Amino acid sequence: MSEAPAAPRTASADPTVAGTALLLTPPRPRAGWRLLPARVAAMCAVELQKLRHDRTELYTRAVQPALWLLIFGQTFTRIHAIPTGGIPYIDYLAPGIIAQSAMFIAIFYGIQIIWERDAGILNKLLVTPTPRSALITGKAFAAGVKSLIQAVVVVLIAALLGVALTWNPLKLLGVAAAVVLASAFFSCLSMTIAGIVLSRDRLMGFGQAITMPLFFGSNALYPVSVMPGWLQAVSKANPLSYQVDALRGLLLGTPAHLAADFGVLAVAAALGIAAASSLLGRLAR
Repeated sequence: MSEAPAAPRTASADPTVAGTALLLTPPRPRAGWRLLPARVAAMCAVELQKLRHDRTELYTRAVQPALWLLIFGQTFTRIHAIPTGGIPYIDYLAPGIIAQSAMFIAIFYGIQIIWERDAGILNKLLVTPTPRSALITGKAFAAGVKSLIQAVVVVLIAALLGVALTWNPLKLLGVAAAVVLASAFFSCLSMTIAGIVLSRDRLMGFGQAITMPLFFGSNALYPVSVMPGWLQAVSKANPLSYQVDALRGLLLGTPAHLAADFGVLAVAAALGIAAASSLLGRLAR
């Protein structure tokens, strides 16, 4: 008598069929709360890839803060023209120059998004499922990482000049957070202006028109107490002042209002992301 035929193997038992099924089945997309962080991280990584191919910007932008510390800082330290609460002026200046160099990197970030619009890259990004807020947030935090690299360069220059900075890891993490948050705001401010003016030439004009008032209208170079009344009001509305106050408190141990400083920077960054996201579609028209 012949044996009963064996039962056929199921598809899951066949390694070839199972492997083919894995190849043909697309991976499950992230959903819910995991979607936005993943897209933000992807956009940030794409932005930072550009830095790997051309580091010239980092080298050239290190020249200006070095000159501020070497010439302006050391000269005003000798003449004692600005009251700094008993600390050398170059120590007082160093956190302000960190904030300035980070702002100068971020404030022209809108030029890049206009270039992406002209090259057709922005339209391709906007037709993907990625939320516009994720595109803007990724670019904003990429600007923050670039500014953080610049801040490390300024800190090293300041240390070589004898500035008494803290090396406490927790305080340095706070410095990094302040630099990233402020840079995110200034880059979003630039992208918001780009969504309004729609032109690189106009954006460069607006960028040059607001960078120096933001810098000189802050406490980066001198205390708020020596400013005229109208400039003190401008300084209190200037996010750069809160960044400098946080950096001085963390790096030098001077009196600071860290909770208020980080609160203002976080709110400013959130508002900047919202404004830039709302105008992103206007750039693609």
